[in-house]
Amino acid sequence: MGSTQHPRRGNTRQRIQDVALELFAEQGYEKTSLREIAERLDVTKAALYYHFKTKEDILVSLFQDLTRPVDELVAWGREHPKTLENKQEILRRYGAALTSAAPMFRFMQENQATVRELSIGENFKGRMMGLLDLLRDPDASMTDQVRCVSALFTMHAGMLALKDVEGDPEEKREAILEVSVELITKAHHGAAS
Repeated sequence: MGSTQHPRRGNTRQRIQDVALELFAEQGYEKTSLREIAERLDVTKAALYYHFKTKEDILVSLFQDLTRPVDELVAWGREHPKTLENKQEILRRYGAALTSAAPMFRFMQENQATVRELSIGENFKGRMMGLLDLLRDPDASMTDQVRCVSALFTMHAGMLALKDVEGDPEEKREAILEVSVELITKAHHGAAS
């Protein structure tokens, strides 16, 4: 099976998701069939069908797995005061969630029409607004609001844009987080003054 092994993700459902994403990335979502996914996994189509009836089901399940940590993060943020430390912690946790969901996130960037069709995009936008509300102070100036939005976009764009740039992945993640935290810190101090 070579490069398609995913030691961290042992169960069949997760292996199907991983392999489906690989195939979507290689040849495009539209061109990928359930049969091809089953072949690459070396399972029968019936075995695949037991978990997912359509490739849309696979995509929606991947999206749910991606958004669960974000939902948990928004819930955590709502239970804690909007201190600078908590805002920084939100960015740190969001960075970790993005890193673990990087392939799905790339898929969403590269297949925006499909994402819109499956109404995944709308849901994701709602979650981003939830995160933004945790970072942004209600009386923030427009400049500080832009800083808060930019902190989130830095995490997204940084992850996508830097994947082709030479360098250690861990170093890239730390640099992205550092810039996001700088923006949030500046916005927080702006609101406090």
